[in-house]
Amino acid sequence: MATEETLATHSQELRRGTVVLAALASLGEPRYGYALLEHLAQAGIEVEGNTLYPLLRRLERQGLLTSQWNTDESRPRKFYVLTTAGESALAELMGEWRGLTTALETLTTRG
Repeated sequence: MATEETLATHSQELRRGTVVLAALASLGEPRYGYALLEHLAQAGIEVEGNTLYPLLRRLERQGLLTSQWNTDESRPRKFYVLTTAGESALAELMGEWRGLTTALETLTTRG
């Protein structure tokens, strides 16, 4: 039987692989970093800020996101939103996700 520590490690690895997809899926509308953290948490995806912010910068460098500072309020906030390339990447990754989900369901329901 797997130990709690082993399961926690595997669970963390599984979740880590879904953060990119979750972030892209959440940025069809502009969101600033903290609002994105809350949005993901409400959906059941807990992400640390020290994981999310570098990810957002990387996705922006890759051309999948664009950002813009909003200085209209007392506290400036950097808002992120998908680019056209980001929308395409999201569609591709969702197709990959669905394929993996189908394959895993097939593997786990065979008798």
